[in-house]
Amino acid sequence: MREENIALNPNELVQFLGKPSSGFQRDDIIEFIVAKSIEIVNFRYVAEDGKLKALSFIIHSKEQLEELLTYGERVDGSSLFSFIDAGSSDLYVIPRYSTAFVNPFSEIPSLEILCSFFTNDGSPLDNSPENILKKAHRLFSARTGMVFKALGELEYYVNAPREYIFEVPDQKGYHSSAPHSKWEQLRKEAIQMIAKAGGKVKYAHNEVGDFFSETELFEQHEIEFLPTEIEDAADHLVIAKWILRMLAYKYDVEISFAPKISEGQAGSGLHIHMLAEADGKNMMADENGLTDIAKKIIAGILDLSPAITAFGNTIPTSYLRLVPDQEAPTSICWGDRNRSVLVRVPLGWLGNNDMIKLANPSASFPELIAPDRQTVEYRAADGSADIHSLLSGLTLAALHGLEMKDGVKFADSLYVNVDIHKNKKSYGKLNQLPDSCYNSAMALDNLRSVFEKDGVFSAGMLDSIIKNLKAYNDENLSELIFGKKEEIQELVLKYIHIK
Repeated sequence: MREENIALNPNELVQFLGKPSSGFQRDDIIEFIVAKSIEIVNFRYVAEDGKLKALSFIIHSKEQLEELLTYGERVDGSSLFSFIDAGSSDLYVIPRYSTAFVNPFSEIPSLEILCSFFTNDGSPLDNSPENILKKAHRLFSARTGMVFKALGELEYYVNAPREYIFEVPDQKGYHSSAPHSKWEQLRKEAIQMIAKAGGKVKYAHNEVGDFFSETELFEQHEIEFLPTEIEDAADHLVIAKWILRMLAYKYDVEISFAPKISEGQAGSGLHIHMLAEADGKNMMADENGLTDIAKKIIAGILDLSPAITAFGNTIPTSYLRLVPDQEAPTSICWGDRNRSVLVRVPLGWLGNNDMIKLANPSASFPELIAPDRQTVEYRAADGSADIHSLLSGLTLAALHGLEMKDGVKFADSLYVNVDIHKNKKSYGKLNQLPDSCYNSAMALDNLRSVFEKDGVFSAGMLDSIIKNLKAYNDENLSELIFGKKEEIQELVLKYIHIK
């Protein structure tokens, strides 16, 4: 890493140690702890419920630190995972040095480190969220020779007492700034903290969905990340949700990632951008536009999309967001720059090298090479997603597409270049996503062979996901509660705080 990049990196350990986080060693962590008078080390890990757990250690000697950072610690696996029996429940949690960051909230100087789960024989825990994603990416790379990268767009609402000055009109909050955006400062603190924790933040902004009640303000925001290897993308999203919820405590407000928080108002999604990379080169676009590799990846995602909702849309209110004639997708199709489709190809920079010169006619520039940023965006998922399972499912879907016979032809058959909500003729020809948790479970059951054939998802894991989704008994729920505002709001409040 170049010296200037070390200086600009927000992570305190990177700056202090003078090396990228990928190069952190055990003794580096100890050196930082001693120099910065860190008193507590927190092991962090994601268990079955998708939330970040904590195991705290008070530091009392270098020998203790060496042992802790080498051998990890034991935890009760049966209290973390339903598939582990209490009769043989011990697991190891082993720290991953590259994830270390300083806790931005603790009054006691504390260091956080994400961990992996291992079994009694020293093997990675097969069905742990982090290991499922790692297996999916290893399979993808082994079969394609490429690295799979992703980034998330994390949308959320801030709910606080209403202020009657400089209010934004209902559903007109997109890119509002202070003083119209009341919680811009919270958002700025969030991205600063996420970056210091190792999260690769691209940008953050106010989203569309501002609205009011008589006494409350509901303000929608978004944080978007930069592409990283898909395991890191999961870490960044998990840490970001934890930081935002901790800031909610600090500011005494409510923050929700729920897909719907009120009838008739914009929902919150968790859009996932993806790309495949070979030898450091983005393989999604070339001088002619979108590549066949990108189209095949799109084909695989579209083909498996009914089942992917089982990972990305996991509560009944997910399907109050995925309804026809709104911006959230319901039809299985894709398109360029089209926000009504399931998979969108965002605007790229191909050939657009002169814009900066037109904007700055008196400036001089070296030879301009357009940035290699092309991704494809999956738009159905929301904040209820099991992040690791969702990203694992999308990785397997991308591999499925690359190995599909006639994948490019299949993708071309589902290309849409109109707003499908305003063009019923096109809309009527397209297959639809599931409309309930129950039907999402049925879709996963029908397509399960793709997800379990190479051992990424176990049969037991898929059985558990299917069982849990069916238990909502929400088949036809949207029809049953249509127009019943009190019942809808009661349902929304039930699931206002999810994974």
